[in-house]
Amino acid sequence: MRMEELVEKLNKYAYEYYVLDNPTVSDKEYDVLYDELVKLEKETGVVLFNSPTKRVGGEPISAFKKHNHIERLYSLDKVVSIDELEDYFNRVRKIIKEDPTYTVEYKFDGLTICLTYEDGKFTRATTRGNGVTGEDVTAQVLTVKSFPLTIDYKGKIEVQGEAIIRLSKLEEINKTINVPLKNARNAVAGAIRNLDPKVTASRQVEIMFYNVNYMEESALKSQKECVEFLRNNGFKVSPFLAICKTKEEVISAINDIEKARKTLDILTDGVVIKVDDFNKRNELGFTDKFPRWAVAYKFEAEEITTILEEVIWQVGRTGKLTPLGLLAPVEIGGATVKKATLNNYQDVLRKQVKINSRVLVRRSNEVIPEILGVTEVFEDSKEVIKPTICPYCGTNLLEIGPNLFCPNKLCKPRVIASLTHFSSKEGMNIEGFSEMTVTTIYEELGVRKFTDIYNLTKEDLLKLEGFKEQKANNVITAIEKSKEVDFANFIFSLGIENVGKKTAKDLSEIFKDFDSLKNANVESLSEIEDVGEIMAKSIFEYFNNETKMEEVLSLLKILKINYPVSTKKEGIFSGERVVLTGTLNGFKRDEAGKIIENLGGEVLSSVSKNTTMVLAGENAGSKLDKARKLGVKIIDEETFKFMIKS
Repeated sequence: MRMEELVEKLNKYAYEYYVLDNPTVSDKEYDVLYDELVKLEKETGVVLFNSPTKRVGGEPISAFKKHNHIERLYSLDKVVSIDELEDYFNRVRKIIKEDPTYTVEYKFDGLTICLTYEDGKFTRATTRGNGVTGEDVTAQVLTVKSFPLTIDYKGKIEVQGEAIIRLSKLEEINKTINVPLKNARNAVAGAIRNLDPKVTASRQVEIMFYNVNYMEESALKSQKECVEFLRNNGFKVSPFLAICKTKEEVISAINDIEKARKTLDILTDGVVIKVDDFNKRNELGFTDKFPRWAVAYKFEAEEITTILEEVIWQVGRTGKLTPLGLLAPVEIGGATVKKATLNNYQDVLRKQVKINSRVLVRRSNEVIPEILGVTEVFEDSKEVIKPTICPYCGTNLLEIGPNLFCPNKLCKPRVIASLTHFSSKEGMNIEGFSEMTVTTIYEELGVRKFTDIYNLTKEDLLKLEGFKEQKANNVITAIEKSKEVDFANFIFSLGIENVGKKTAKDLSEIFKDFDSLKNANVESLSEIEDVGEIMAKSIFEYFNNETKMEEVLSLLKILKINYPVSTKKEGIFSGERVVLTGTLNGFKRDEAGKIIENLGGEVLSSVSKNTTMVLAGENAGSKLDKARKLGVKIIDEETFKFMIKS
């Protein structure tokens, strides 16, 4: 069939051009074949799944849909010096008792993208999002030509890469648009997250692939094999991958990259160092936020000096005051910087910061710029005055350690921050409730408490500037939708001091319902993994505060909370809380974990006094040592096999 022949040829030529950077035909030859294919598709009404005509940007979409990744996409911990890198190496060696082989790769500064394939066919593209849930950007990513629509591997698979725009392409684009794009990173984020795929196509985005995030029946054993798999299946991968047998080789590779990156046509902000062997990665495991088997070495942040024109004091949800420096606008790394943070008043004194002095400012990627110190003081430079009363409500401030606090819980910025936190995606997920919207309903409609949000009407919103029929309807719909919420999101939304997303999820899974959580004491809370005494006191005090409980109980009358459903099964491991460590010969670690859960047990990530059993394979490290110290029951693989057979 001529169409199949054309598609095969065109995809081969595109792969040579966009992935290998080694075209074998001229643009004119490619265009002749492409035009013939377009004509045949119009005549027959048939478009093959892997036709290159699918990569032309289609009509704009109305909104991005959410999508849950098959496996969580972790971010990386970072180090910024060789000393910190040495500390990382020591942490790795402490667990696996040896120096492993590492891989060193470029860390591209773009937008993380995850592609899903099923039965060898591309099905979906999503952004990383929060690592668990991303946004579906399939229509946009289809315009990118550096990945295949079909692959040889037929199982379900997720592959991870970084969307980038080459610096030379950015320069060309900026010659054709009225408002120049600041930098390549912002340009690619804007391209992928644009609702119009034709805009994405015009930005000439590429994706550099570096990871298989999920793979059915994976036979991959190392990062080297992972990169080879990606390359062999037609994905564009970086030509640079250093395999380092020693720490010294890792440092040498970093130095090579730091020198070479200035000549690259791609924006890089560091290198990624990974333990090569996947079995050793299983032994190292994960923290709450990062894999222990990988780290990002970040190159020195960009710094510049400018004049500090003023310092204002911001009040956060907890009442803490944070000084914010207002700067004479300055360009750093393609972005205009007008504000920079200081930690507290002691930080102001330590850095000898003065109003109308020249200060050194650092901007590192998406992090808010920070004032590092003073480089020049002038005759008219003035001391930064430590406030004694809250600049928003006039309440006398408290000084606790190095920080200043406004104790007035009804202080405007505290209430606004609390309502914004309550409405956030990780909380009640009320779409359209930005900080600006919350500020408006605070000022114009007198919203002060969580329950006030649920008393808002469409008529109330239509009184506000900028609220037309559609926007008011959308907000009311979002408020109604939020009335059904998962227990973990509800806990997070309350803004309990020191309680983040992970702790909220842990509390929901451990206590299962509101009354059990409300009645927990400090001792039982402290026993939870990653909940220290300070956090335990915060949780206990929150649920024993009469004013807060009055508000929470009012909320419970409005909301439908989805409590975790116990899915525990009965079996030989009933009541056991098991940690797996070391290499198992007859099972993958995740397979063994599922067996334990199916037989009534609970699998934990680290050993603590709550652990009741440790399954230790070969080369078990620090987890086994800790289990012995705590007197936890230890079983080997043979015992495990016997238990599951019985």
